[in-house]
Amino acid sequence: MPAKKPTSKTLSSPQEAFNRPNASFDNRLRPLSFDDFTGQRKVRDRLELAVKAAVQRGDPLDHVLLSGPPGLGKTTLCYILGQSMGVQVHATSGPVIEKASDLAGMLTSLNRGDILFIDEIHRMQKAVEEYLYSAMEDFVIDIMIDQGPNARSIRLDLPHFTLVGATTRAGLLSSPLRSRFSINARLDYYSTEDLAKIVTRSAGLLDVGIDDGGAVEIARRSRGTARVANNLLRRVRDYAQVNAGNKISAGVADAALGLLGIDRTGLDEMDKKILSCICGSFGGGPVGLGTIAVSVGEEADTIEDVYEPYLIQEGYIARTPRGREATALAFDTVGIAPGGGRGAAQVLPGFR
Repeated sequence: MPAKKPTSKTLSSPQEAFNRPNASFDNRLRPLSFDDFTGQRKVRDRLELAVKAAVQRGDPLDHVLLSGPPGLGKTTLCYILGQSMGVQVHATSGPVIEKASDLAGMLTSLNRGDILFIDEIHRMQKAVEEYLYSAMEDFVIDIMIDQGPNARSIRLDLPHFTLVGATTRAGLLSSPLRSRFSINARLDYYSTEDLAKIVTRSAGLLDVGIDDGGAVEIARRSRGTARVANNLLRRVRDYAQVNAGNKISAGVADAALGLLGIDRTGLDEMDKKILSCICGSFGGGPVGLGTIAVSVGEEADTIEDVYEPYLIQEGYIARTPRGREATALAFDTVGIAPGGGRGAAQVLPGFR
């Protein structure tokens, strides 16, 4: 059977995603406008200004690159851009676009002003990426057809579209591609105050009662990430529905998150496993990422992209040229006395 061609998903707005009967949990909670989007103030103001200026001129929006850790709202902002501009959003991801013809098919299906959203754009094939250069600058794409003596190039004119790229690893983007984005916006981790507002809004959409204490309790254990906050809310909602009359207080949130193995600093079981590995098995380090991955049974890329950023940001581990090293805070957190030598750490009394 012939291979299935990659396709892009077309959603005119986040409201359409919300109204779908099989809408995912994330789509149901996505903000629909800049006014509903909490946090990321500088990024939000910069994008909102660009949208207003483009609308006043009657021009399509300039190309936008959104970067930052996963779960901070890059996809949500893209759909808000489409809603604010009154255009359709065609969504795809970098690994899906394998050939230039795949990219050409997506680009030629766009209308003037439409947004092509490429998630994880840093994972796009380099050979395909080069076709984006002329598409982004001159709105044309040259496609080679046939092979050998019969090979020839066909130039396709494209409508004036907007490319919105999202990446969790901006450093992996090539300089030529990165320089073609007129608007570069990096999203950072949320404050506890902003996350509490997000949790309160999401609880209202899910029709579950929550007080300020419950919202803060969930927010401060959410690792500065909106997606984590909403996922924790879903689990706490289940607990509250069964055990607390569908009302979330600080005590209810604490009990529910305790069942999930998430402590009051936001560390989960894998975080503690990583810290225990560095502090206990390797005397605080330095130890290589690959060694840690084998010891805890997790992929090195997952540790580096998912767990390590939060542990570094909160001061539990340090990344050095020789490897990862645990800080005094890490030893204190896992209850291991420092200085015992590699593989000979002492567990402090009373640690659980």
